[in-house]
Amino acid sequence: MAEFKKKTTELSDTPVRNAGLLAEFSNPKTLLDAAKDVREAGYDKFDAHTPFPIHGLDTAMGLKPSPLGFVVFCGGMVGLSLVTYMQYWMGKVDYPVAVSGKPFFSLESSIPIMFEGTVLISAFTCITTMLILAKLPKLYSPLFNVKSFERVTDDKFFISIEAEDAKYDEAKTTEFLKKIGAVNVELVPEYE
Repeated sequence: MAEFKKKTTELSDTPVRNAGLLAEFSNPKTLLDAAKDVREAGYDKFDAHTPFPIHGLDTAMGLKPSPLGFVVFCGGMVGLSLVTYMQYWMGKVDYPVAVSGKPFFSLESSIPIMFEGTVLISAFTCITTMLILAKLPKLYSPLFNVKSFERVTDDKFFISIEAEDAKYDEAKTTEFLKKIGAVNVELVPEYE
């Protein structure tokens, strides 16, 4: 009988490339100021990572307002239109039944279904749009390779700058991050 060997795949111990830099900051105020400094320095591909929301961080990073509200409103209007048309079609065209002399389509009796349809389509639009805007599901990030990043959901504050950024230079960017108050700056390795 032939013996079969298990094929094991292991991650290489040496990184394939440098994905960027991860800078740790001591408190929310220094992170907020650092995010503003990073944006003003001309970096485009950076992100802030915190254990809780920090008021004003999106403004400091120069993020545009989210289009989510507008998209969900449009989804709600589509839902309202579809459900209203469905009620009209079913009551007046597809299966008109005269019950006690009532009209085949009545707006008043359709309001509960119109409301529910609007909420349903709005909810699906909201969830789908949020997943698309956040580029989720994202099962892997090179930041997971940095041991200190594990505390980002506990009590640490970080700014990461991607190596793809046009202004990125490992030595200069490291020095810049230390100058604006980073407690610790680490390379972000990316493995195969």
